[in-house]
Amino acid sequence: MTLQQLYVALLIGGLVLLASIVGTRVANRVGFPSLLFFLLVGVLIGEDGLGLPFDDVELARNVCTAALAVILVEGGLTTRFADIRRVLAPAGALATIGVVVSTLVTALGAHVLLRMDWQLALLVGAIVSSTDAAAVFSVLRVLPLPRRVAGLLEAESGFNDAPAVILVLMFSVVPFVLDPEGTALSMAFELVAGAGIGLGVGFLGATALRRIALPASGLYPIATFGLGLVAFAAAGSIHASGFIAAYLAAVVLANSGLPHRSAIRSFAEGLGWLAQIGLFVLLGLLVDPSDLAADAVAAIVIGLVLLLVARPLSVVASLFWFRVPWREQAFLSWAGLRGAVPIVLATFPIVAGVQDSYRLLNIVFILVVVFTLVQGPSLRPVARALGLIRKESTREIHVEAAPLDVLDAELLTMTVQPESRLHNVTILELRLPDPAVITLIIRDGHTFVPLPDTRIEAGDELLIVTTSRTRAAAESRLRAVSRRGKLAYWFDEYGDAD
Repeated sequence: MTLQQLYVALLIGGLVLLASIVGTRVANRVGFPSLLFFLLVGVLIGEDGLGLPFDDVELARNVCTAALAVILVEGGLTTRFADIRRVLAPAGALATIGVVVSTLVTALGAHVLLRMDWQLALLVGAIVSSTDAAAVFSVLRVLPLPRRVAGLLEAESGFNDAPAVILVLMFSVVPFVLDPEGTALSMAFELVAGAGIGLGVGFLGATALRRIALPASGLYPIATFGLGLVAFAAAGSIHASGFIAAYLAAVVLANSGLPHRSAIRSFAEGLGWLAQIGLFVLLGLLVDPSDLAADAVAAIVIGLVLLLVARPLSVVASLFWFRVPWREQAFLSWAGLRGAVPIVLATFPIVAGVQDSYRLLNIVFILVVVFTLVQGPSLRPVARALGLIRKESTREIHVEAAPLDVLDAELLTMTVQPESRLHNVTILELRLPDPAVITLIIRDGHTFVPLPDTRIEAGDELLIVTTSRTRAAAESRLRAVSRRGKLAYWFDEYGDAD
């Protein structure tokens, strides 16, 4: 690639990214699922649209797998453990038993109704068996659902990609040999090993980040996200489940009391959106709309079997022992959203060389588009009809973390060194310039809001909020008192920078 071609590629990529972001705003206003808008952008710039050729399935699979890892890390970093703690067992059942039941029932329907051979039928069942993390995280968090229901759906979507990937890889073997015992053992190893690696990386990473002072606050989000990707890659390198490792590592990191949690969350959400846009646009590029019509009927039939038979049976079979109310089970059955994951998984048998596997990509693409349009907008009315949310209920209060630059404010941090004259100075005696204020003090691992008579001690970490205009004066005052004490100005010490 020449330098000029690089500039053109970056220009096109930037324009597509900006168009997708603007389109997301428009799509949300009219109630159109954003994931379908991204797919539409890919289709429009593809061979049947603006004519951009792209048919490298293996490249698409690899890039989209990495994007899925990013989305799962983002989902884990934005998940509160308190919301999923009580539903871990039923979510685990949905992610394993539910995936297996859904795969078998959907495969049986495809084989009986559409005369598919067993390998393709099992593949399409496994491909569409898992709910999509990106779709669930983006759609369900705007509904005022009971915490248990929302937490169960979120945890399921974070866990069930791993079993689905394992099944798809098992069924993509050429020549195809069905080995139920070997499949069960392989699935158990990949899930247990992946979960172990994810939890290990999460706990070790959280311990290290709490004890190591990085030179810049902007490095904490990068380090945290990097640990999630390390868990994904480490698990994948030993043929364990990288997806469950990435999600669990991120959940542990997000709920370990790390510093700069708001920045970490904002960084993760930004990368998650970037991954979603890139993933859906690339998948839209991969599909040729002119080839879809021949498989439209098959896609609708499989989708109906999945929505009306396979998903409800998988929910009942998974939650039978957990005494989940039937209304919640009904909503869980309807809210099994599909998105990018099935389309990405549809590329696996193509790369493996399974006969007629290109047909699966078309079927899954149509299924995702049609049933997302059906299920997505109907979630709120269904939840109301089942009595899970009231008509007059509003969305749970959502407090935004306003960027400091929008408020023309800055957050300063400093640690009081043992030799500093700040030791034993009260907040009132410090006399920071208005409107600078010490908002929090971290002392011996405990955080508290200081009062005017609170005395600063050596070893304290101070969090100071000030305006951009006052920052320099606040820093100077802190330096002056640190050098000569609270009477620094009497000694002509004004905290000039060295």
